[in-house]
Amino acid sequence: MMAKMQETSFEVVGEMKNNSVHEECLYLELSNHTGDKILPLHTSIVLFLMSYCDSTSIKVFLVPNEDIAGGPLWKKEALANIPISILSQQELPPVVRSCRLPALVEKDGKFCRAGLAVVLRHIIQRTCDADCNRKDVSELLGFKKTCLKACAEVSQWTRLCEISIPLAVEGFLKNLSDQRAAIPPEILHLEHKLREPVRVHNDDKIRRQKLQLLTKERKEDSVEKGFERSLGCYSDEGADTTRDLKKENKGTELGSMELRTALSKLTVEQVPAATSREQSCIRKVKTTDLPPLERVFAEGLYFTLTDVVLLPCLHYFFVSLGDCRGEMLKALPMLARWYQHVQEVSGVKKAAASCGIHLLSLPAPLSSAAVLIPSSCDPENEKAETTDLHFRGGPRPTMNKLEEHGISAKFTSHPCPSWSLDWRNLPVAVNPIEGKLSFERALRKQQQLDNIISIVAKLAKPGDTIVDFCSGGGHVGIVLAHILPLCQVILVENKEESLVRAKDRRDNLSLNNIWFVQANLDYFTGPFEIGVALHACGVATDMVIDRCIKALAAFVISPCCYGFIQNTIKPTFPRSQKFKSVLSYKEHMVLCRFADQTAVQLPPERRIIGKKCMGLVDLDRACSAEECGYTVYVTSMEPDSCSPKNNLIVGSSSGHCLGVTA
Repeated sequence: MMAKMQETSFEVVGEMKNNSVHEECLYLELSNHTGDKILPLHTSIVLFLMSYCDSTSIKVFLVPNEDIAGGPLWKKEALANIPISILSQQELPPVVRSCRLPALVEKDGKFCRAGLAVVLRHIIQRTCDADCNRKDVSELLGFKKTCLKACAEVSQWTRLCEISIPLAVEGFLKNLSDQRAAIPPEILHLEHKLREPVRVHNDDKIRRQKLQLLTKERKEDSVEKGFERSLGCYSDEGADTTRDLKKENKGTELGSMELRTALSKLTVEQVPAATSREQSCIRKVKTTDLPPLERVFAEGLYFTLTDVVLLPCLHYFFVSLGDCRGEMLKALPMLARWYQHVQEVSGVKKAAASCGIHLLSLPAPLSSAAVLIPSSCDPENEKAETTDLHFRGGPRPTMNKLEEHGISAKFTSHPCPSWSLDWRNLPVAVNPIEGKLSFERALRKQQQLDNIISIVAKLAKPGDTIVDFCSGGGHVGIVLAHILPLCQVILVENKEESLVRAKDRRDNLSLNNIWFVQANLDYFTGPFEIGVALHACGVATDMVIDRCIKALAAFVISPCCYGFIQNTIKPTFPRSQKFKSVLSYKEHMVLCRFADQTAVQLPPERRIIGKKCMGLVDLDRACSAEECGYTVYVTSMEPDSCSPKNNLIVGSSSGHCLGVTA
């Protein structure tokens, strides 16, 4: 299969060379298209961003799914500024067929970016590379360029915006025939999030400006009331009306201060300086006593990529409410206010119109204080889930409890303890020292690679596909591609900088059996025979094991960062029924925290306890895989000094070629 993949990829490269204007090709799913909307919403979101960025250097393909196969597909006039072609799933480049859409592929057909957030961030970066003056685009990435950078598997906020909200709106649109359809809980949860206090980096100056406006307003009110009393008209109805109008105008001016500050950040010009210096009394006010900022956009004060993602989703939701819109919006005042604020951003209405999104003018929303959020959306309710009245702190009670039930850390001898590559005779680009490591670190990295590659070499057969998950700069994958030329190797990593370094090393070696996928684990869906991961952080180890089990693939994994382990949407802990029957979640977390106590500078007795805790956490993972029909063992790298995190979890669905008796 992968041999065909390689042949097909060369055809794709040739096809792309014929269209030299476009260095990258973007593939978007199409499940439904009417005059006013394009589904799935991920496709609408990408097209909206491309319109906002005026992106023309990327060729766009719509890929109809099975739901609309043979039906009416696409009207060419649907998008005014983005040329679009239709492509069948069978015509997709091979690397794209291994990913969930949206996906974007470079000219050579071997570097793929997949997943909504990854693709959107890349479009923004490409736009800024082409025009460094597009501050309105560069600011979408937010503070330190981290907006939606955390993967959805571990970030609740990314998951809510990137996955949960689009799916919830799509589900709501499918059930419009149900007259009793309630507001999706995901949207109520977003409304709740918008009511949280605004946290902005270095917001002290903005809050002092707001305090100065408040102080000025109070003084003016005091002067006006004194003037009215002197005229004896303070009880006159006309004077009351005039006073109310002035108060409303001042409130609007005060409330729009945050919006003006936010919009000014999107322009090339600097934010206008204050007309006068802050008064001494304003400068002396403690930061804790300053007035809070009003939330303007989804992530606080500034317009970011998150707002771009949410706008098509919530627009289609508001449109679908029809005659019930006014009543429904009473429960969503913050979202209604947010929707109006987004329309004031320069370029948003034009970009929306070019995508067939005709934005609504919503009525003035109620005050957020007038509406109660249902208790089901209150995160405080989730805290009770982890309460354990019988919990006893420290690792020893937990370890003793497991021993009482016949459970203790078990380590199998490494099947190839003395196996080593001849690093001196390998090309420089294969050696870890190419990654600018010190001699000592490079030596330890070589030892770590020897431990993993020796086992993979026993498992691999010609024609196998090996996936290096959480690949970083490709230390494992590039060595495997070099020493196993008859196997295909795919590097999966969500950090672009790391994969670019790996691609440069591949280019230096002229390797033709290696592909690169920048994506979160959920977006890689292709078949493979062996999965590897060196120091997969926290729950990433569990996600890699689950992905290997789903593919019926063998795995060789070195876990890391046990202290970051926690319950997520998918992996929950303890992992196995064997451990669940003995330990609570809180007790298991104690093992995880102490499993990180293996650093060489710690006292020997603490490192011994840390190693036992590591063994127990990984034994739980091994037991979970065994409950899925796998043969699994846990071993230690040789020498154990090559890394404080030196465990290896090795598993196979068939149980053969593991090299040891598990």
